[in-house]
Amino acid sequence: MILGIGTDLANIERIARTLDRFGDRFRNRVFTPVEQAKAERRADTPGTYAKRWAAKEACSKALGTGLRMGIAWKDMAVSNLHTGQPVMEVTGWAKERLDAMTPLGHETIIHVTLTDDHPWAQAFVLIEARPVTK
Repeated sequence: MILGIGTDLANIERIARTLDRFGDRFRNRVFTPVEQAKAERRADTPGTYAKRWAAKEACSKALGTGLRMGIAWKDMAVSNLHTGQPVMEVTGWAKERLDAMTPLGHETIIHVTLTDDHPWAQAFVLIEARPVTK
C-alpha cells in the first residue's frame, strides 16, 4: 500500500549560487558526509547536490510534513546501491514519523528516483508499506 508520495523540482543554478555563497556552512547543514563525498566526486557537483536537495524535499512531502515538525535536512539521506540506484534512509524525527505512519505488521520501503536536465533537478519519492512475511 502507498503511504505517501512526494516530488520536488530544484534549480541547479540556484543550488550552485548557494554553494558559492555559503560553501561548507550550507553543505554541512543540509547534506550528510556520504552525500557530500558523492557530490564532490562528480563533474556536475551542483547538479548532484540539487538532486539530493530535491529528494529531501520530496521525502518530507511523502512523510506528510514538509520540512517542518522537527524534521532536519540530514534526517533524510540519499546514497546509492552499487548499481547506481538511489536509496533514501531516514533517521531522527523523519524515522519516527515513518514508523508512526507504518501500519502494524508492515515494513516500509522508500522508493526514490532522481533526474536532471540543466537547469532542473527533479526527485520523486514513494513510501510503500508491505506486509511482513514470516
